[in-house]
Amino acid sequence: MKGPVSQFIEQNFLHFNAASIVDAAKGYEAHLLEGGKMLISLAGAMSTAELGISLAEMIRQDKVQIISCTGANLEEDIMNLVAHKSYKRVPHYRDLSPIEERELLDEGFNRVTDTCIPEEEAFRRLQKHIEKIWKDAEAKGERFLPHEYMYQMLTSGVLEQYYEIEPRNSWMLAAAEKNLPIICPGWEDSTMGNIFASYCIKGKLKASTVKSGIEYMTYLADWYRQNSAGKGLGFFQIGGGIAGDFPICVVPMLYQDLEMTDIPFWSYFCQISDSTTSYGSYSGAVPNEKITWGKLDVDTPKFIIESDATIVAPLIFAWLLNF
Repeated sequence: MKGPVSQFIEQNFLHFNAASIVDAAKGYEAHLLEGGKMLISLAGAMSTAELGISLAEMIRQDKVQIISCTGANLEEDIMNLVAHKSYKRVPHYRDLSPIEERELLDEGFNRVTDTCIPEEEAFRRLQKHIEKIWKDAEAKGERFLPHEYMYQMLTSGVLEQYYEIEPRNSWMLAAAEKNLPIICPGWEDSTMGNIFASYCIKGKLKASTVKSGIEYMTYLADWYRQNSAGKGLGFFQIGGGIAGDFPICVVPMLYQDLEMTDIPFWSYFCQISDSTTSYGSYSGAVPNEKITWGKLDVDTPKFIIESDATIVAPLIFAWLLNF
């Protein structure tokens, strides 16, 4: 039984981008009901937009089987978990002068649109704990992927003393509790990635202690082979960039480069993006272009919603969760 949010969407979202939301949501739902699995990719600053409020429940209810995200989304959900009360919202961010922006920096705030993340309470609070985990692993001769270190930090309970939001609204905590597979390409450009690189430059850690993007691709290749049977694996892309571009390439890699000609294409595709193809944007490419790259097939259900992902993604998740 659909709840009031879903009923409102179905009754009112009848045309244009609004209708695409309903079509994509129903396609996602049908894919799962027919035994399919789903990858969700997170670009931008969706964690700071607090997508975890709905995504965490999607994880708990097995509506997503694997996530690909930027390093920023990987860490910023945890930062929101442990430092939420110290965040500062700046509704008039469009009116800020360069001097006011510098004042925010001097006060220890890093701005993401209308939300300022506190340096000390967020970044440094995580740093002292993740540093110990990195060093302990290196001392034992162990190596892990970036998200596995984050999982270790979350499941150890060391951060519980800092929790400032309802823990069930953290998608990373929900993912850690399920040991959900995560792909985090380009992790090096995140704050924790920068911090790790600084330790390597100082000679305090070895670069090899954190596994690389190539190892993420081989990890994904193995996972895809094991999980793409039957109805197959769908691809729900929130935003553009590396979070989506990296994992979707695993299919042509397996098919063309490894010559595994029985590998199935992605069996559902939806992208929420405000990017358009007229600027030569790969992130804004219409789904049919992906057919030419060996990622989607002719009859793959395809949806594109040209809108704000911070609004659209929670609505689709609400539909899938029967809200």
